[in-house]
Amino acid sequence: MKRNLSEIAAMCGGELRRPEDADLKIQGVTTDSRSISKGCLFIPLAGERFDGHDFAADCLAAGADAVLWDKAKGNPPGPAVIVKDTLVALQQLAHSYLKESGARVVGITGSNGKTTTKDIVFSLLSTTFNVHKTQGNFNNHIGLPLTILAMPEDAEIAVLEMGMSGRHEIELLSKLAEPEVAVITNIGEAHLMQLGSRLEIARAKLEILAGLKSGGTLIYDGDEPLIPEVLREPDTLKPESFHTATFGLQPHNDDYPVGLMFLEDGTVFTSSAGGGEPLHLPLLGQHNVVNGLAAIAVARYFGVTEAAIKEGLSRIQLTGMRIEVVKGRSGITILNDAYNASPTAMKAAIGVLENMKGYRCKVAVLGDMLELGETEGDLHREVGAFLKGGKIDRLFTYGTLGEKIAEGAAEHLDPQSIHAYTDKAELIAGLLDVLHPGDVVLVKASRGMRLEEVVEAVKNSDLHQ
Repeated sequence: MKRNLSEIAAMCGGELRRPEDADLKIQGVTTDSRSISKGCLFIPLAGERFDGHDFAADCLAAGADAVLWDKAKGNPPGPAVIVKDTLVALQQLAHSYLKESGARVVGITGSNGKTTTKDIVFSLLSTTFNVHKTQGNFNNHIGLPLTILAMPEDAEIAVLEMGMSGRHEIELLSKLAEPEVAVITNIGEAHLMQLGSRLEIARAKLEILAGLKSGGTLIYDGDEPLIPEVLREPDTLKPESFHTATFGLQPHNDDYPVGLMFLEDGTVFTSSAGGGEPLHLPLLGQHNVVNGLAAIAVARYFGVTEAAIKEGLSRIQLTGMRIEVVKGRSGITILNDAYNASPTAMKAAIGVLENMKGYRCKVAVLGDMLELGETEGDLHREVGAFLKGGKIDRLFTYGTLGEKIAEGAAEHLDPQSIHAYTDKAELIAGLLDVLHPGDVVLVKASRGMRLEEVVEAVKNSDLHQ
Protein backbone atom coordinates (compact mmCIF):
# COMPACT_ATOMS: atom_id res chain seq x y z
CA MET A 1 0.00 0.00 0.00
CA LYS A 2 1.32 3.41 -1.02
CA ARG A 3 -0.58 6.43 0.31
CA ASN A 4 0.19 9.75 1.95
CA LEU A 5 -0.66 10.15 5.62
CA SER A 6 -3.77 12.29 5.07
CA GLU A 7 -5.20 9.61 2.77
CA ILE A 8 -4.50 6.96 5.40
CA ALA A 9 -6.28 9.04 8.02
CA ALA A 10 -9.36 9.30 5.81
CA MET A 11 -9.27 5.58 4.98
CA CYS A 12 -9.19 4.43 8.61
CA GLY A 13 -11.43 7.11 10.15
CA GLY A 14 -8.61 8.81 12.05
CA GLU A 15 -7.23 12.33 12.38
CA LEU A 16 -3.77 13.67 11.66
CA ARG A 17 -1.85 14.66 14.77
CA ARG A 18 -0.26 17.55 12.84
CA PRO A 19 -1.43 19.08 9.53
CA GLU A 20 2.16 19.43 8.33
CA ASP A 21 2.44 15.60 8.19
CA ALA A 22 -0.35 15.28 5.60
CA ASP A 23 1.95 14.70 2.61
CA LEU A 24 4.22 12.13 4.25
CA LYS A 25 4.57 9.21 1.79
CA ILE A 26 3.81 5.87 3.40
CA GLN A 27 4.78 2.57 1.82
CA GLY A 28 3.64 -0.56 3.62
CA VAL A 29 2.39 -1.23 7.13
CA THR A 30 3.51 -3.47 9.96
CA THR A 31 2.35 -4.39 13.45
CA ASP A 32 5.71 -6.01 14.28
CA SER A 33 8.27 -3.66 15.79
CA ARG A 34 11.00 -6.10 14.71
CA SER A 35 10.21 -5.76 10.99
CA ILE A 36 10.35 -2.03 10.33
CA SER A 37 11.06 -0.93 6.76
CA LYS A 38 11.93 2.60 5.72
CA GLY A 39 8.85 4.75 5.13
CA CYS A 40 6.35 2.29 6.60
CA LEU A 41 3.41 2.90 8.93
CA PHE A 42 3.73 1.18 12.32
CA ILE A 43 0.41 0.06 13.80
CA PRO A 44 0.78 -0.71 17.52
CA LEU A 45 -1.62 -3.31 18.87
CA ALA A 46 -2.28 -3.99 22.54
CA GLY A 47 -2.62 -7.47 24.05
CA GLU A 48 -2.91 -8.89 27.55
CA ARG A 49 0.87 -8.97 28.05
CA PHE A 50 2.17 -6.31 25.68
CA ASP A 51 1.37 -2.93 24.18
CA GLY A 52 2.85 -1.99 20.83
CA HIS A 53 2.58 1.68 21.73
CA ASP A 54 5.58 1.14 24.03
CA PHE A 55 7.74 0.44 20.96
CA ALA A 56 6.48 3.27 18.72
CA ALA A 57 9.40 5.63 19.38
CA ASP A 58 11.93 2.90 18.56
CA CYS A 59 10.04 2.10 15.35
CA LEU A 60 10.15 5.73 14.24
CA ALA A 61 13.87 5.82 14.99
CA ALA A 62 14.32 2.60 12.97
CA GLY A 63 12.80 4.12 9.83
CA ALA A 64 9.02 4.13 10.15
CA ASP A 65 7.58 7.42 8.91
CA ALA A 66 4.46 7.45 11.09
CA VAL A 67 2.30 5.47 13.50
CA LEU A 68 -1.35 4.88 14.18
CA TRP A 69 -2.02 5.97 17.74
CA ASP A 70 -4.79 5.18 20.21
CA LYS A 71 -5.98 8.55 21.50
CA ALA A 72 -6.23 7.11 25.04
CA LYS A 73 -2.45 6.54 25.09
CA GLY A 74 -1.46 10.20 25.42
CA ASN A 75 0.81 12.00 22.98
CA PRO A 76 2.47 10.01 20.18
CA PRO A 77 6.27 10.27 19.79
CA GLY A 78 6.15 11.55 16.20
CA PRO A 79 4.00 11.77 13.03
CA ALA A 80 0.75 9.95 13.75
CA VAL A 81 -2.86 9.29 12.82
CA ILE A 82 -4.98 9.40 15.97
CA VAL A 83 -7.71 6.74 16.20
CA LYS A 84 -10.10 5.34 18.80
CA ASP A 85 -8.81 1.76 18.46
CA THR A 86 -5.73 0.74 16.47
CA LEU A 87 -7.03 -2.77 15.70
CA VAL A 88 -10.33 -1.46 14.34
CA ALA A 89 -8.40 1.19 12.39
CA LEU A 90 -6.14 -1.51 10.89
CA GLN A 91 -9.21 -3.42 9.73
CA GLN A 92 -10.89 -0.31 8.33
CA LEU A 93 -7.70 0.70 6.52
CA ALA A 94 -7.53 -2.71 4.85
CA HIS A 95 -11.22 -2.60 3.92
CA SER A 96 -10.81 0.83 2.32
CA TYR A 97 -7.63 -0.17 0.45
CA LEU A 98 -9.30 -3.28 -0.95
CA LYS A 99 -12.30 -1.31 -2.20
CA GLU A 100 -10.08 1.35 -3.76
CA SER A 101 -7.96 -1.28 -5.51
CA GLY A 102 -10.90 -2.82 -7.35
CA ALA A 103 -9.41 -6.30 -6.84
CA ARG A 104 -11.93 -9.13 -6.91
CA VAL A 105 -11.90 -11.35 -3.83
CA VAL A 106 -12.04 -15.09 -3.26
CA GLY A 107 -12.64 -16.02 0.40
CA ILE A 108 -11.77 -19.56 1.51
CA THR A 109 -12.66 -21.27 4.78
CA GLY A 110 -13.23 -24.79 6.06
CA SER A 111 -12.16 -27.13 8.83
CA ASN A 112 -9.47 -28.83 6.74
CA GLY A 113 -7.80 -28.10 3.45
CA LYS A 114 -8.32 -24.35 3.25
CA THR A 115 -4.60 -23.54 2.99
CA THR A 116 -4.02 -26.21 0.34
CA THR A 117 -7.11 -25.07 -1.58
CA LYS A 118 -5.92 -21.45 -1.36
CA ASP A 119 -2.56 -22.45 -2.84
CA ILE A 120 -4.19 -24.40 -5.69
CA VAL A 121 -6.60 -21.51 -6.43
CA PHE A 122 -3.63 -19.13 -6.54
CA SER A 123 -1.75 -21.39 -8.95
CA LEU A 124 -4.72 -21.80 -11.30
CA LEU A 125 -5.71 -18.13 -11.33
CA SER A 126 -2.10 -16.98 -11.75
CA THR A 127 -2.04 -18.50 -15.22
CA THR A 128 -4.41 -15.72 -16.30
CA PHE A 129 -4.47 -12.91 -13.69
CA ASN A 130 -2.26 -10.95 -11.31
CA VAL A 131 -3.13 -12.67 -8.04
CA HIS A 132 -2.33 -11.95 -4.39
CA LYS A 133 -2.87 -14.54 -1.65
CA THR A 134 -2.68 -15.04 2.09
CA GLN A 135 0.86 -15.89 3.15
CA GLY A 136 1.39 -18.53 5.81
CA ASN A 137 -1.44 -18.61 8.34
CA PHE A 138 -2.27 -14.88 8.23
CA ASN A 139 -5.96 -15.71 8.23
CA ASN A 140 -7.38 -14.08 11.37
CA HIS A 141 -8.65 -10.62 12.38
CA ILE A 142 -5.08 -9.26 12.30
CA GLY A 143 -3.46 -11.40 9.64
CA LEU A 144 -6.15 -10.91 6.99
CA PRO A 145 -5.99 -7.07 7.08
CA LEU A 146 -2.19 -7.26 6.88
CA THR A 147 -2.49 -9.60 3.90
CA ILE A 148 -4.74 -7.08 2.14
CA LEU A 149 -2.43 -4.17 2.90
CA ALA A 150 0.52 -6.12 1.48
CA MET A 151 -1.33 -6.53 -1.83
CA PRO A 152 0.33 -4.88 -4.86
CA GLU A 153 -1.61 -2.03 -6.44
CA ASP A 154 -2.00 -3.95 -9.71
CA ALA A 155 -3.45 -7.14 -8.20
CA GLU A 156 -6.59 -8.25 -10.03
CA ILE A 157 -7.72 -10.97 -7.62
CA ALA A 158 -7.07 -11.46 -3.89
CA VAL A 159 -7.32 -15.02 -2.56
CA LEU A 160 -7.91 -14.72 1.17
CA GLU A 161 -7.95 -17.56 3.68
CA MET A 162 -10.34 -17.08 6.60
CA GLY A 163 -9.75 -18.94 9.85
CA MET A 164 -11.53 -18.91 13.17
CA SER A 165 -11.67 -20.34 16.66
CA GLY A 166 -15.24 -19.30 17.52
CA ARG A 167 -18.46 -17.76 16.27
CA HIS A 168 -18.63 -14.39 14.48
CA GLU A 169 -14.92 -14.35 13.61
CA ILE A 170 -15.43 -15.35 9.98
CA GLU A 171 -18.39 -12.95 9.82
CA LEU A 172 -15.98 -10.11 10.66
CA LEU A 173 -13.46 -11.25 8.05
CA SER A 174 -16.09 -11.69 5.36
CA LYS A 175 -17.57 -8.24 5.94
CA LEU A 176 -14.06 -6.81 5.83
CA ALA A 177 -13.12 -8.52 2.54
CA GLU A 178 -16.54 -8.64 0.81
CA PRO A 179 -15.71 -11.68 -1.36
CA GLU A 180 -17.22 -12.21 -4.78
CA VAL A 181 -16.61 -15.95 -4.44
CA ALA A 182 -16.74 -17.87 -1.15
CA VAL A 183 -15.41 -21.41 -0.75
CA ILE A 184 -16.14 -23.85 2.10
CA THR A 185 -13.82 -26.84 1.81
CA ASN A 186 -15.55 -29.02 4.42
CA ILE A 187 -17.00 -29.19 7.93
CA GLY A 188 -14.77 -31.19 10.25
CA GLU A 189 -14.17 -31.57 13.95
CA ALA A 190 -11.59 -28.84 14.57
CA HIS A 191 -12.86 -26.42 17.24
CA LEU A 192 -15.31 -28.91 18.73
CA MET A 193 -13.99 -27.92 22.15
CA GLN A 194 -14.98 -24.30 21.56
CA LEU A 195 -18.19 -24.79 19.57
CA GLY A 196 -19.58 -28.07 20.88
CA SER A 197 -20.98 -29.66 17.70
CA ARG A 198 -20.37 -30.02 13.98
CA LEU A 199 -23.64 -28.16 13.35
CA GLU A 200 -22.29 -25.15 15.26
CA ILE A 201 -19.01 -25.43 13.32
CA ALA A 202 -21.05 -25.38 10.09
CA ARG A 203 -22.83 -22.23 11.27
CA ALA A 204 -19.45 -20.62 11.97
CA LYS A 205 -18.11 -21.51 8.51
CA LEU A 206 -21.29 -20.28 6.78
CA GLU A 207 -20.58 -16.85 8.27
CA ILE A 208 -18.46 -16.37 5.15
CA LEU A 209 -21.75 -15.46 3.45
CA ALA A 210 -22.18 -12.41 5.70
CA GLY A 211 -20.02 -10.26 3.45
CA LEU A 212 -20.52 -12.08 0.13
CA LYS A 213 -21.37 -9.61 -2.62
CA SER A 214 -24.93 -9.72 -3.89
CA GLY A 215 -25.00 -12.00 -6.90
CA GLY A 216 -21.79 -13.70 -5.79
CA THR A 217 -21.12 -17.44 -5.71
CA LEU A 218 -20.75 -19.93 -2.86
CA ILE A 219 -18.70 -23.02 -3.78
CA TYR A 220 -19.00 -25.75 -1.19
CA ASP A 221 -18.53 -29.42 -0.34
CA GLY A 222 -21.71 -31.01 -1.64
CA ASP A 223 -21.10 -34.22 0.28
CA GLU A 224 -21.68 -32.35 3.57
CA PRO A 225 -25.43 -32.19 4.42
CA LEU A 226 -24.89 -29.66 7.22
CA ILE A 227 -24.10 -26.88 4.74
CA PRO A 228 -27.49 -26.81 2.97
CA GLU A 229 -29.13 -27.31 6.37
CA VAL A 230 -27.52 -24.12 7.70
CA LEU A 231 -28.21 -22.32 4.42
CA ARG A 232 -31.92 -22.91 5.05
CA GLU A 233 -31.82 -21.51 8.59
CA PRO A 234 -33.46 -18.09 8.81
CA ASP A 235 -30.71 -16.72 11.10
CA THR A 236 -27.96 -17.37 8.54
CA LEU A 237 -26.64 -14.03 7.27
CA LYS A 238 -26.41 -14.06 3.48
CA PRO A 239 -26.88 -11.71 0.50
CA GLU A 240 -30.30 -11.28 -1.08
CA SER A 241 -29.19 -13.24 -4.12
CA PHE A 242 -26.25 -15.55 -4.72
CA HIS A 243 -25.36 -18.64 -6.73
CA THR A 244 -24.04 -21.99 -5.54
CA ALA A 245 -21.79 -24.67 -6.99
CA THR A 246 -20.88 -27.98 -5.36
CA PHE A 247 -17.89 -30.29 -5.53
CA GLY A 248 -17.18 -33.62 -3.88
CA LEU A 249 -16.71 -37.32 -4.44
CA GLN A 250 -20.34 -38.22 -5.12
CA PRO A 251 -22.04 -37.93 -8.55
CA HIS A 252 -24.80 -35.62 -7.28
CA ASN A 253 -22.27 -32.75 -7.15
CA ASP A 254 -21.76 -30.23 -9.93
CA ASP A 255 -18.22 -31.59 -10.23
CA TYR A 256 -16.73 -34.87 -9.00
CA PRO A 257 -13.66 -36.95 -9.90
CA VAL A 258 -13.80 -39.78 -12.41
CA GLY A 259 -11.13 -42.41 -12.94
CA LEU A 260 -8.95 -41.76 -9.88
CA MET A 261 -5.45 -43.19 -10.12
CA PHE A 262 -2.98 -42.82 -7.24
CA LEU A 263 0.71 -42.43 -8.06
CA GLU A 264 3.81 -41.86 -5.93
CA ASP A 265 4.05 -38.26 -7.13
CA GLY A 266 0.37 -37.37 -6.94
CA THR A 267 -3.02 -38.30 -8.34
CA VAL A 268 -4.50 -38.49 -11.83
CA PHE A 269 -8.22 -37.89 -12.26
CA THR A 270 -10.79 -36.49 -14.65
CA SER A 271 -13.12 -33.68 -13.65
CA SER A 272 -16.71 -34.65 -14.51
CA ALA A 273 -17.45 -31.03 -15.41
CA GLY A 274 -14.33 -30.60 -17.53
CA GLY A 275 -13.43 -31.52 -21.06
CA GLY A 276 -12.71 -35.16 -20.33
CA GLU A 277 -8.92 -34.83 -20.34
CA PRO A 278 -7.10 -36.41 -17.37
CA LEU A 279 -5.56 -33.99 -14.88
CA HIS A 280 -2.42 -34.62 -12.85
CA LEU A 281 -2.49 -33.18 -9.33
CA PRO A 282 1.00 -33.31 -7.77
CA LEU A 283 -0.42 -33.93 -4.29
CA LEU A 284 -1.08 -37.18 -2.46
CA GLY A 285 -4.52 -38.33 -1.39
CA GLN A 286 -8.16 -38.41 -2.40
CA HIS A 287 -8.84 -35.50 -0.06
CA ASN A 288 -6.52 -33.31 -2.11
CA VAL A 289 -8.43 -34.22 -5.25
CA VAL A 290 -11.50 -32.77 -3.53
CA ASN A 291 -9.51 -29.64 -2.64
CA GLY A 292 -8.42 -29.50 -6.27
CA LEU A 293 -12.02 -29.64 -7.49
CA ALA A 294 -12.92 -26.71 -5.24
CA ALA A 295 -10.05 -24.71 -6.74
CA ILE A 296 -10.99 -25.71 -10.28
CA ALA A 297 -14.53 -24.46 -9.66
CA VAL A 298 -13.08 -21.07 -8.68
CA ALA A 299 -10.88 -20.99 -11.78
CA ARG A 300 -13.80 -21.78 -14.06
CA TYR A 301 -15.86 -19.04 -12.42
CA PHE A 302 -13.19 -16.53 -13.47
CA GLY A 303 -13.03 -17.95 -16.99
CA VAL A 304 -9.69 -19.74 -16.77
CA THR A 305 -9.43 -22.19 -19.69
CA GLU A 306 -9.13 -25.95 -19.23
CA ALA A 307 -5.62 -25.81 -20.76
CA ALA A 308 -4.59 -23.13 -18.24
CA ILE A 309 -6.11 -25.17 -15.38
CA LYS A 310 -3.96 -28.13 -16.42
CA GLU A 311 -0.90 -25.86 -16.55
CA GLY A 312 -1.71 -24.34 -13.14
CA LEU A 313 -2.02 -27.75 -11.51
CA SER A 314 1.46 -28.65 -12.73
CA ARG A 315 3.13 -25.78 -10.86
CA ILE A 316 1.42 -25.75 -7.46
CA GLN A 317 3.58 -24.53 -4.59
CA LEU A 318 2.14 -25.29 -1.17
CA THR A 319 2.37 -23.10 1.93
CA GLY A 320 4.51 -25.00 4.43
CA MET A 321 4.49 -28.78 4.51
CA ARG A 322 1.49 -31.05 4.48
CA ILE A 323 2.12 -34.78 3.89
CA GLU A 324 5.85 -34.73 3.19
CA VAL A 325 7.35 -37.85 1.59
CA VAL A 326 10.70 -38.51 3.28
CA LYS A 327 13.20 -41.20 2.27
CA GLY A 328 15.12 -42.70 5.18
CA ARG A 329 18.79 -43.58 5.15
CA SER A 330 17.92 -47.27 4.89
CA GLY A 331 15.50 -46.72 1.98
CA ILE A 332 12.29 -46.70 4.01
CA THR A 333 9.52 -44.31 2.94
CA ILE A 334 8.05 -41.98 5.59
CA LEU A 335 4.85 -39.94 5.19
CA ASN A 336 5.54 -37.06 7.57
CA ASP A 337 2.26 -35.42 8.58
CA ALA A 338 3.15 -34.60 12.17
CA TYR A 339 2.08 -30.94 11.93
CA ASN A 340 -1.60 -31.03 12.92
CA ALA A 341 -4.46 -33.46 13.25
CA SER A 342 -8.22 -33.80 13.44
CA PRO A 343 -10.33 -36.91 12.85
CA THR A 344 -11.11 -35.82 9.28
CA ALA A 345 -7.47 -35.06 8.49
CA MET A 346 -6.27 -38.28 10.11
CA LYS A 347 -8.67 -40.39 8.08
CA ALA A 348 -7.53 -38.59 4.94
CA ALA A 349 -3.90 -39.36 5.76
CA ILE A 350 -4.77 -43.01 6.38
CA GLY A 351 -6.39 -43.01 2.94
CA VAL A 352 -3.10 -41.82 1.45
CA LEU A 353 -1.26 -44.67 3.19
CA GLU A 354 -3.87 -47.18 2.03
CA ASN A 355 -3.31 -46.21 -1.61
CA MET A 356 0.48 -46.46 -1.47
CA LYS A 357 1.42 -49.43 -3.67
CA GLY A 358 4.39 -51.77 -3.82
CA TYR A 359 5.48 -51.73 -0.17
CA ARG A 360 6.23 -54.72 2.06
CA CYS A 361 4.30 -53.36 5.03
CA LYS A 362 2.12 -50.29 5.68
CA VAL A 363 2.60 -48.87 9.19
CA ALA A 364 0.65 -46.04 10.82
CA VAL A 365 2.03 -44.12 13.82
CA LEU A 366 -0.89 -42.09 15.19
CA GLY A 367 -0.87 -39.84 18.23
CA ASP A 368 -3.28 -37.73 20.24
CA MET A 369 -5.55 -35.25 18.44
CA LEU A 370 -5.90 -32.31 20.82
CA GLU A 371 -8.70 -29.82 21.60
CA LEU A 372 -11.61 -32.01 20.52
CA GLY A 373 -13.76 -31.41 23.57
CA GLU A 374 -15.89 -33.78 25.61
CA THR A 375 -16.22 -36.39 22.85
CA GLU A 376 -12.46 -36.70 22.27
CA GLY A 377 -12.36 -40.33 23.42
CA ASP A 378 -15.13 -41.40 21.05
CA LEU A 379 -13.52 -39.49 18.16
CA HIS A 380 -10.22 -41.28 18.71
CA ARG A 381 -11.95 -44.68 18.89
CA GLU A 382 -13.73 -43.77 15.64
CA VAL A 383 -10.38 -43.24 13.91
CA GLY A 384 -9.27 -46.63 15.17
CA ALA A 385 -12.46 -48.26 13.89
CA PHE A 386 -11.76 -46.64 10.50
CA LEU A 387 -8.72 -48.95 10.18
CA LYS A 388 -10.64 -51.83 8.67
CA GLY A 389 -10.59 -53.55 5.32
CA GLY A 390 -6.82 -53.93 5.06
CA LYS A 391 -6.03 -50.21 5.10
CA ILE A 392 -2.81 -50.80 7.09
CA ASP A 393 -0.72 -53.71 8.36
CA ARG A 394 0.55 -52.36 11.69
CA LEU A 395 -0.59 -49.63 14.07
CA PHE A 396 1.54 -47.79 16.62
CA THR A 397 -0.20 -45.23 18.85
CA TYR A 398 1.26 -42.59 21.13
CA GLY A 399 -0.41 -40.84 24.06
CA THR A 400 -3.34 -41.46 26.36
CA LEU A 401 -5.83 -40.54 23.65
CA GLY A 402 -3.81 -42.59 21.18
CA GLU A 403 -4.71 -45.58 23.34
CA LYS A 404 -8.34 -44.93 22.37
CA ILE A 405 -7.32 -45.25 18.70
CA ALA A 406 -5.80 -48.61 19.57
CA GLU A 407 -9.04 -49.66 21.29
CA GLY A 408 -11.09 -48.80 18.21
CA ALA A 409 -8.63 -50.59 15.92
CA ALA A 410 -8.81 -53.76 18.02
CA GLU A 411 -12.26 -54.41 16.53
CA HIS A 412 -10.70 -54.97 13.09
CA LEU A 413 -6.94 -55.56 13.33
CA ASP A 414 -4.98 -58.52 14.65
CA PRO A 415 -4.07 -57.63 18.26
CA GLN A 416 -0.47 -58.63 17.49
CA SER A 417 -0.28 -55.77 14.98
CA ILE A 418 -1.40 -53.06 17.45
CA HIS A 419 1.19 -51.36 19.69
CA ALA A 420 0.13 -48.61 22.11
CA TYR A 421 2.67 -46.39 23.91
CA THR A 422 2.66 -43.43 26.24
CA ASP A 423 6.47 -43.18 26.31
CA LYS A 424 7.98 -41.79 23.09
CA ALA A 425 11.40 -43.43 23.51
CA GLU A 426 9.73 -46.82 23.95
CA LEU A 427 7.56 -46.15 20.91
CA ILE A 428 10.62 -45.38 18.78
CA ALA A 429 12.44 -48.49 20.00
CA GLY A 430 9.44 -50.71 19.31
CA LEU A 431 8.89 -49.18 15.88
CA LEU A 432 12.51 -49.54 14.77
CA ASP A 433 12.46 -53.16 15.87
CA VAL A 434 9.80 -54.10 13.30
CA LEU A 435 10.47 -51.76 10.37
CA HIS A 436 12.27 -52.84 7.19
CA PRO A 437 13.63 -50.76 4.29
CA GLY A 438 10.77 -51.81 2.02
CA ASP A 439 8.08 -50.46 4.37
CA VAL A 440 6.09 -47.22 4.30
CA VAL A 441 5.21 -45.49 7.57
CA LEU A 442 2.72 -42.68 8.18
CA VAL A 443 3.37 -40.40 11.18
CA LYS A 444 0.49 -38.14 12.24
CA ALA A 445 -0.71 -36.37 15.39
CA SER A 446 -1.40 -32.91 16.73
CA ARG A 447 1.62 -30.62 16.73
CA GLY A 448 1.81 -30.70 20.52
CA MET A 449 2.74 -34.41 20.46
CA ARG A 450 6.03 -33.63 18.65
CA LEU A 451 6.03 -36.77 16.55
CA GLU A 452 8.61 -35.20 14.23
CA GLU A 453 11.04 -36.81 16.68
CA VAL A 454 9.74 -40.19 15.50
CA VAL A 455 10.20 -39.14 11.88
CA GLU A 456 13.82 -38.16 12.49
CA ALA A 457 14.55 -41.41 14.35
CA VAL A 458 13.16 -43.55 11.52
CA LYS A 459 14.81 -41.39 8.85
CA ASN A 460 18.29 -41.72 10.36
CA SER A 461 18.20 -45.37 11.47
CA ASP A 462 19.80 -48.38 9.82
CA LEU A 463 16.90 -50.82 9.67
CA HIS A 464 16.83 -54.60 9.40
CA GLN A 465 17.52 -55.82 5.85
